[in-house]
Amino acid sequence: MHLTGIDLVLWAASFIGHLTLLLVLIIRHRVKLFPFFTALIAANIVRTIALYAILHYGTKSDYFYTYWSLAIVDVILQLCVVYEMSAHIFRPLGVWAKDVRRIFIWLIGGSVVVAAALTWLATPKTRLWMQSVVIKGSFFSAALMSELFVGMMALSVAVGLPWKTHVGKIVQALGFYSMVDVFIEAGHSYFGVGHDIRIYAELSHLRIAIYLVCLIYWNTALWKEAPAPRRLPEDMRVRLFSLYQSVEYDLRKLRLWRR
Repeated sequence: MHLTGIDLVLWAASFIGHLTLLLVLIIRHRVKLFPFFTALIAANIVRTIALYAILHYGTKSDYFYTYWSLAIVDVILQLCVVYEMSAHIFRPLGVWAKDVRRIFIWLIGGSVVVAAALTWLATPKTRLWMQSVVIKGSFFSAALMSELFVGMMALSVAVGLPWKTHVGKIVQALGFYSMVDVFIEAGHSYFGVGHDIRIYAELSHLRIAIYLVCLIYWNTALWKEAPAPRRLPEDMRVRLFSLYQSVEYDLRKLRLWRR
């Protein structure tokens, strides 16, 4: 595989961006808060080093199988990040709301079915079976992630997620990138990699460039401290306290009545 100058620049920029973000997560003590997101960033660093080394010293077969082994790990980690972000949004006190949990399970199941159906319908133009696997696999991953993040963003809007938090920043960028990525992978599937791979390469460059913007956004947002949560107005605090006392009183009466 021959790498052009723009390929090398984008590859190096991606590596530096991931390495910088990993350092930001460690230095600013975000690792404990976002362990799966940190693992995803670290895995991307390892993936870049491994694929670059195999590209120069291995065979095409080595590159193909390594690429897909690491791609599967990447999808698994992305799913873990979806769960991690959802837990921060919908389980802030350690307990899932029953309605939200049920909707989230349906969202995952529906996303897998729709992504699989779209991938099955895709018929990319390729010369080798490995190219078809790569294009279809990438399209399935992009479709699945875009559906999950769009669904999660819609649910988070419904529950009033403050988008200025670190969780909000991570979800925003991942959601944006996932939505753009599914259109790019659809373009890959439509144009394929026949005798002219120019369009395929340009779409790949666009995808990486957009991802680099997301990396810059994460580096900036996660380096800064999240805004302090707004305090409840005093009258609302009094009302909530009064409501809590009333509920406690009613519960005590109910226990006495049951005895």
